[in-house]
Amino acid sequence: MRGIFIVGTDTGVGKTTVTGLLGRFLSDNGHRAITQKWIQTGSDRFPEDIARQPYTFKFPASPHLAARLERKTISKARIKKSFLFLKDRFDFVIVEGIGGALVPFNGKDLVIDIAKELDIPALLVVANKLGCINHTLLTIEAIKRRGMKIIGIIFNNSQSGERKNIISKDNPRIIKKLTGEKILGVLPWRKDKALLYRAFIPIGKKVFSYE
Repeated sequence: MRGIFIVGTDTGVGKTTVTGLLGRFLSDNGHRAITQKWIQTGSDRFPEDIARQPYTFKFPASPHLAARLERKTISKARIKKSFLFLKDRFDFVIVEGIGGALVPFNGKDLVIDIAKELDIPALLVVANKLGCINHTLLTIEAIKRRGMKIIGIIFNNSQSGERKNIISKDNPRIIKKLTGEKILGVLPWRKDKALLYRAFIPIGKKVFSYE
């Protein structure tokens, strides 16, 4: 496992947080790890390292629309080249997905299919709240239909009250029962970043033990 594709059940579910935490965990354990986001929308900052983040667009929308508004074309070959460039130089390349699982980058192609072609296993991040069962099951179906491996599922409690919520407690249980997928853990809501990382460490160990 040299690459990890962070897939969310929707936008704003905690992909960026998990990507950063996992990158830190791997680095803290002696691995050369780097994070990458193939397409970033809603940003005025353009990265100096074009290999790390191939495409950045200003308009906050799906990549296909953001690219069209700037009259640009997203090249799958360029994205693959950038990933392989980093893969040759690091032990792990953690790729943060865009939005949910099925996001187009042009009129016919989806971002997740690039990960499929690169044979990158998926790590699923779920916003632990009402409605996530349906979103999670649909996302898992989409991943499995492509024959992609699933490392496991991380549930993210993005609000402080969710840790005491009967719904958020039941979500991992029922999804595990329905899918048989590995539940890597529930990331608690923590305002303090150091405490959040400490809570992530047991989850990181499970991700690293994949295979």
